[in-house]
Amino acid sequence: MTREHTLERGLAVAVIAVCLALAGCATIYYSVWEKLGWEKRDLLRDDIEAVQKEQKEVGEQFTSALEKIRTIYGMKDGSLEEQYDALRAEYEAADSRAGKLRARINAVEEVAGDLFTEWERELGEITDTGLRAKSRHQLEQTRKRYALLAKAMHRSEQSVEPVLTKLKDHVLFLKHNLNAQAIGSLEGEVTSIEEDVSQLVADLQASIEKSDEFIKQLPN
Repeated sequence: MTREHTLERGLAVAVIAVCLALAGCATIYYSVWEKLGWEKRDLLRDDIEAVQKEQKEVGEQFTSALEKIRTIYGMKDGSLEEQYDALRAEYEAADSRAGKLRARINAVEEVAGDLFTEWERELGEITDTGLRAKSRHQLEQTRKRYALLAKAMHRSEQSVEPVLTKLKDHVLFLKHNLNAQAIGSLEGEVTSIEEDVSQLVADLQASIEKSDEFIKQLPN
């Protein structure tokens, strides 16, 4: 069950909204979720899954924009103005998706940091040395796996920017050059952006797979 579904059943929406708006309210924020049955590890798992969903949406959005560019550069007739408007809409949607992905990754980083800090602190409360050593080993292994995940997430995020910049370049060029001759001269540029989109999709998929690995090994 996602956090959205949990909120539909609870009365904590207003409290959580206020906590998000106030600085230094993390303790209350986590306390509210704990009362709803969500520990930090549950929040982290949910946030990682949200990143995965956003990464899939980003890949689909940029692939759609690439198809629109292919259509425009392959046109021999038809309304270039309409096609330009459609491409601009694709760019704006891609830019929005990129921002959402960045925010989702930041949320994962914040919760992961808070989880590891709490885990480290609570190790000192375990009096049994054997159990404490076992928990510390688990913490260290989880941190290592998370470091690999964070690297993959940020790589996918960084791959978005160059493609988004190129897409914007095409939109701005077409804005001022809506004629068949100018567009015909850019057919070769499709290959370049195709390669970038292909690499982006590969990086997004690699991050999604790394997320799956991390979630499977995250302690319940």
